[in-house]
Amino acid sequence: MKIIQAELTQLTEVIDLFDAYRVWYGKESNKEMAREFLTERIKNRESIIYACENDEGKIIGFTQLYPIFSSTRMKRMWLLNDLFVDPGFRGHGISKILINQAKDLCKSTQACGVLLETETNNEIGNSLYPSIGFELEENNFYFWTNSKLEKKT
Repeated sequence: MKIIQAELTQLTEVIDLFDAYRVWYGKESNKEMAREFLTERIKNRESIIYACENDEGKIIGFTQLYPIFSSTRMKRMWLLNDLFVDPGFRGHGISKILINQAKDLCKSTQACGVLLETETNNEIGNSLYPSIGFELEENNFYFWTNSKLEKKT
């Protein structure tokens, strides 16, 4: 297995996983919209997508990170927004490999940390993240939804 930074040339395989990831979170499949979304992120350098290729060159997992900033720390940090492994390849440490790549990005960009969020009922994630050095924060997390936009996606 190897980790690559996905570019437009790897987009088709990443789109399949990205779409499956969204479906897993209860969204409707929409590969065309996924292609547009990921193409814009890559073209505009708004996110970094790492993909895990197996020995046959098939992309079997990905993570997408967005740069954000901490005013109190006055530093960049990375939001690990998406992490997904093809169900047929789970249980082989691929998530850990992808997260370690995110940690390496954090170090190489001198960012202050990596932030992630998962659902409270995500048993796998909630046991994985503390086991690889993430700490559960005691902050309240609030979210306002622009309902007009949410209905379209």
